Amino acid sequence: MATAVNAPLSLIDRETPEPKAGEVLIKVIACGVCFSDLNLIRGHYPFARFPVIPGHEITGTIAAVGEGVTGLAVGDAVGAQFLYDSCGHCDYCVAGEQILCPKKRITGIVADGGYAEYAVFKAGYVTPLPAGMDPVAAAPLMCAGITAFNGLRKGGAKAGSRVAVIGAGGIGALAIRYAVAMGTRVAVIGRSRRGEDQAKSLGAELFIPSADTDPAVALKAWDGGANLVLNAAPSTAAAAATLGGLAPDGTLLLCGYGSDPLTLPTQPMVLNRLRVMASPSGSPHDLRDTLAFSAAHDILPSVTPISLDQAPDALDALGSGAGGGRSVITFA
Repeated sequence: MATAVNAPLSLIDRETPEPKAGEVLIKVIACGVCFSDLNLIRGHYPFARFPVIPGHEITGTIAAVGEGVTGLAVGDAVGAQFLYDSCGHCDYCVAGEQILCPKKRITGIVADGGYAEYAVFKAGYVTPLPAGMDPVAAAPLMCAGITAFNGLRKGGAKAGSRVAVIGAGGIGALAIRYAVAMGTRVAVIGRSRRGEDQAKSLGAELFIPSADTDPAVALKAWDGGANLVLNAAPSTAAAAATLGGLAPDGTLLLCGYGSDPLTLPTQPMVLNRLRVMASPSGSPHDLRDTLAFSAAHDILPSVTPISLDQAPDALDALGSGAGGGRSVITFA
């Protein structure tokens, strides 16, 4: 449990919660360790509620259902995501864009999440897993996966377009694979050539080391520039540095960002009709689409299972940049 900003996580015993009307109780199988969990502890979310159980990349099985729940039954394999719930009646919710609801609540930041053996969720925000999908490997799809997949399609990725991905970590690695499966051409921007082999093994045709190459110049030389640049790195400056590498009518998409403001030159944006947008995960229907696409194209991240008491070490590794793979908390 996270008890306060910059306080160490504490391991506690609690009574197993009971689902109320419209809720389900999930026996957690796995919960991914996400950079957002680290940002929670660092105090980057002024709207966070403490104490709170972190974690929003959750898979498990339904252990109990509350009154009025239909379509879900005990034993079903499901996932729970970044979006915990929303008001249900604003224009965004009615249109199926619950992630944009002004009153949305975030799992593991405002509502208790998956760093626990059991967790309660609103039934309408729980998504069935495709048959046969590995729940441990699938856990990061509930945040990193939906963020990458939904970002690509909201940003206009399509067959034959040129997509550049900044960073090949959790979101970035999945974005590369999704973009390749969508039929796009893919470039990857990393800090050094250390990640080149991995990026190309995932399907990238071009790797740009930003430490010794201007990424905008390199992208512009890539048949006129990228149609879409997806920033998966926790750095706003890394995203801004690629603006000049967009093709006319191109889009700079923020899926990752830092605490520094985004500063961009306006003249080239106006002259080339460039766009800047951001993608905050997605709504329940977006997660269904993400999981269906992942199952159809056999896209699952490489993960490292860890125990709950190893979560603080995994978060420390993320913070130092030494995370390497995607850590997933598993429960026996």
